[in-house]
Amino acid sequence: MTSSPTGLPSQQAKPPRALRMAVAGSVILMIAAGGLFYYASQQAQKKRQANNSAETVVTIHPKSCEPNAITVPAGKNAFRIVNASERAVEWEILDGVLVIEERENIAPGLSQIINANLQPGDYAITCGLLSNPRGTLHVTATAESEAAAKARPSMVAFIGPLSEYRVYLSTKSSALIRAVNDLQQAIESGNLAAAQQAYAPARAAYQRIAPAAQRLAELDNAINARADYFEKREQDPGFSGFHRIEFGLFSQKSVDGLLPVVQKLQADIASLKQQLLAQSIAPEQLASMVVRNMRSLADIRSNGEEERYSHLDVNGFAANLEGTRKVIELLRPLLAKTSGEVLKKIDDATTALDDQLLMLKTDDGFTPYDQVSTEQRKQIADKAKALADALEGIDPALGLTGL
Repeated sequence: MTSSPTGLPSQQAKPPRALRMAVAGSVILMIAAGGLFYYASQQAQKKRQANNSAETVVTIHPKSCEPNAITVPAGKNAFRIVNASERAVEWEILDGVLVIEERENIAPGLSQIINANLQPGDYAITCGLLSNPRGTLHVTATAESEAAAKARPSMVAFIGPLSEYRVYLSTKSSALIRAVNDLQQAIESGNLAAAQQAYAPARAAYQRIAPAAQRLAELDNAINARADYFEKREQDPGFSGFHRIEFGLFSQKSVDGLLPVVQKLQADIASLKQQLLAQSIAPEQLASMVVRNMRSLADIRSNGEEERYSHLDVNGFAANLEGTRKVIELLRPLLAKTSGEVLKKIDDATTALDDQLLMLKTDDGFTPYDQVSTEQRKQIADKAKALADALEGIDPALGLTGL
């Protein structure tokens, strides 16, 4: 404290006016920033709540689903599938025998989201184990779904690609029948080494048409279901098809008991060919089939679940990519006219996945998957996901969205 000339204490010097204004401005800015942060967090919370309320939650119990009868409006729907059972399960939406959407290998105690763009109608829903009862899904019409149906583009441009794809399915199905016949003969002869050798080409033959075959729920389950989806796993009487044969040949290292299994597989493959040629495919399903197949590769099969006994996973991935490329080539002329940018993204992603798989090529086929590193598996998954993302641009580019 200082004294004035009169000897009385003087007041402290007041801070400059500019400093006072700067301090006040800082306080105002802090208050404003806090307000903006609060507003943003409230908006984010409202958005999360809106998204959650839009989700239809389905809980899978060991023997049932809750709810098992669902009604939703047409259009884009999100289903959160909660696995309350003690084993990995799958959930599917079926239109008759055809799979519309699915999510595989949902781990116990966890949940996954299925996003489905649904048209009005009645569907069935599966519930975990194949022995569990199915539920129902009723999709009601909306003004948007009716408008989308009226705006559907002319199908004339798709007649050629769809016809060629039918020829492709016929040709590859015949090749599959021959490959399974070779496998059957090897098993009948009791020659384990020959049967193991015949398994790989038969499996690859199936994987080339898997995107289309997996639309046929019952047949795909008979041909391709893993042991996880049966109550007694590998010991379940219902466990059959490719993976039952794979288990016998590569895990048990025996052909004992496999003859009736391969005979049933041959009959199911013959039925598959008939069904593939009998079922019509809508233009928008061409892209969605291969998108779903690539997402399955990226999200699930890249971890080695598919060929767990033989470790021939990369063999199947390469066959999947071949089937995907066929669809791309069939739609290429249409995409070149409407969206060259989308086509370039697809081609770049296809090449990237192909190059990744070729790194694992050997003189005898591909490196066994139990010898593929964690980093290589991640690269395969990432590139398969990138291809799936690129393929999702097909329908918007061709005017097939919202159908």
